[in-house]
Amino acid sequence: MILGITGGMGCGKSTAARLIEARGFRRLDSDALVHEKVLTDPEVVLAISGRHGPAVLNPDGSVNRGALGSRVFADDAELAWLESIVHPRVFALWRGAIGDPADRGSQGPGWVLEVPLLFEKRLENWFDFTVCVACDREQQFARLEQRGLNRTLAGQRISKQLPLARKIELSDFVLWNGGSPAFLQAQVDKILDSLAA
Repeated sequence: MILGITGGMGCGKSTAARLIEARGFRRLDSDALVHEKVLTDPEVVLAISGRHGPAVLNPDGSVNRGALGSRVFADDAELAWLESIVHPRVFALWRGAIGDPADRGSQGPGWVLEVPLLFEKRLENWFDFTVCVACDREQQFARLEQRGLNRTLAGQRISKQLPLARKIELSDFVLWNGGSPAFLQAQVDKILDSLAA
């Protein structure tokens, strides 16, 4: 079984995915793949610096994600360009880990993949079930501010995603992450127990 976890920025996708992982699933975090594998690929670094110049690089030559994000999230064409480089590489990493969705088997533990743009990029066919993690907007902004993202930048990035209400409508399951950790755990257990029944 392959579960796709999505939701708004700051809603708790990673927290939910780790709870599912603790139930025996293998976990892939798409954002971590981008940060650790894709944006460290010399070919990608060269393409980004060739397009945006040295201002988006750290002194050690690695990509400065904050500087790059400030540019691409303010310009739809630049964001589309970056995604055209990043997304095929992420999908290749997925395939390397879990196999092609057309011929995957049901052997072994399930997978849970964190995919912020699951519906935006029409990736539903990769998954047996989709799960949206949601919370109210004030909690979302508060969590993003705790990560060091100011409200203006947070709002800018959130605006590039489908509205949370639409993600909720499109998902097979919804986890409401507006309460205690125990409340979220109980919801995860309920979903996984129903799928295992």
